[in-house]
Amino acid sequence: MFNPNDMAIPNGNFFGFPYTVEESEIVLVSVPWDVTTSYRAGTSKAPESIKNASLQLDFFDFEVEKAWETRIGTELLSNTVIDANKTYRKLAEKIIANLECGKPADKKDLEAINKACEVVNSYVYKLCKSHLKNGKKIGVIGGDHSSPLGYIQALSEVYDDFGILHFDAHADLRKAYEGFEYSHASIMYNALQFESVKKIVQVGIRDVCQDEMDLANRDERIVQFNDFALKEAAFSGYTWQEQCNSIIQNLPQNVYISFDIDALSPENCPNTGTPVPGGLSYNETIFLIKLLKNSGRNIMGFDLCEVGVGVGHTQSEWDENVGARILYKLCLAL
Repeated sequence: MFNPNDMAIPNGNFFGFPYTVEESEIVLVSVPWDVTTSYRAGTSKAPESIKNASLQLDFFDFEVEKAWETRIGTELLSNTVIDANKTYRKLAEKIIANLECGKPADKKDLEAINKACEVVNSYVYKLCKSHLKNGKKIGVIGGDHSSPLGYIQALSEVYDDFGILHFDAHADLRKAYEGFEYSHASIMYNALQFESVKKIVQVGIRDVCQDEMDLANRDERIVQFNDFALKEAAFSGYTWQEQCNSIIQNLPQNVYISFDIDALSPENCPNTGTPVPGGLSYNETIFLIKLLKNSGRNIMGFDLCEVGVGVGHTQSEWDENVGARILYKLCLAL
C-alpha cells in the first residue's frame, strides 16, 4: 500500500505512485525526442531524469487535500522513439552544422528527418487519442517542444474550441525553422493549423524574431504577454494577481497548458536547450496555474518540455527537480 510519508520506491512510474494506466485519472506520456533542437541537445533524456527526481518529492500539497490520492499513471517509455532519436539527432546536427557554415541543407536529409518527426507525431497522436477515448487526461513530457504536437492534434478532434496557455521564453511561431517542418521552434505555428485552436496566450516570451512578431500581430488568435511588458507592469505598481487575471481573461473555457521550462528564469533551468535571461519565478508560475484552475476553466491536459539534464560539472539534477515539481503541480491542476 502506498504511504505518502515514506520514501517513494522506484517502480517505473512517475512519483513512484502505484496506479496502473487503466485505473488512473491522468496518464503521463514520455516523448524522449529532441532531434530538432537548435542549440543544446539532451532534453530527450528529460522524461527519465524527471521520473527519477520525482521520487524525491514530498506529496503533501497546500492547495489539494490528499493530493497523493490523485491517480496518476505512467505510460511505458517507447524504445522505438529513443532509438530513432539517436539516429536522426546525428543527422540533424549535420544539417545544423552546414547551415552555420552557410551551406544549404541536403534535401534528402531534411526529408528523412521530417518523415521521422511525422512518425513520432503519429505515435503520440494515436496513443493520446486512445487514452482520451478512455476518459483519461494526459500530460506529455518531452523532449523538445515539438513533442506534444500529436497530442494537440488528438485534442483538436475531441474539442471544437480550446485555447493554449503557452509558457515559454520563445514564441515558437517559426514556419519550418532550419527546414524542419516539426521543429521545436515551430510548435505553436503548427498548432495554429488546427481549426479547434481558437486562442494561444503566450506568457513570458522574450526572445523572438521579426517573422514571429509579424504573425502574432496579424493573427488575432495570438495574445502575447511578453516578459518585458510583465516586468514593466510590475515596476509600475500592477500586482502579479492583476496581471494573471488579465492573462486568464483571454482564455476560453477549455484550456491546454503548453509548458516550456525556459519560461522560468534561468536559475530554475540552467541546462535547458535555449536559456534566456529574465523569465518567471517558480512561485509566479504556480500562482498563475492556481488562478487558472480556480477560474473554473476546464484544463484539458498539458505538456512539459525542454527540461535540461545536467552533464559534467553541472550534473546536479536541479533542472529535473524543478521539472518534477512543475509536473506535479500541472497534474494537480487537471
